[in-house]
Amino acid sequence: MDSTASTSAEQPPVWTVERIRALGAVTDVVTVGEIFGMSRSSAYELARRDRLPVPVLRVGSRYRVSVAAILTALGVPSEPPPPAT
Repeated sequence: MDSTASTSAEQPPVWTVERIRALGAVTDVVTVGEIFGMSRSSAYELARRDRLPVPVLRVGSRYRVSVAAILTALGVPSEPPPPAT
């Protein structure tokens, strides 16, 4: 077996504050689930029941979540701190 081949057993990527901010203004439920350590199906089930740890916006048949709300739920300011002078 090729040791460089990707497998589903690989660890998921680490979600840093910078990586979350880089998502833009909104993201999808699957990404929210990854950030909070839940499976895709669990994230959708919680979104349908309005039980995710963040408010969910329904846009047509899609769910969207504010990145600022994710950061707030994590206890992180939604705006990055100003650069040190």
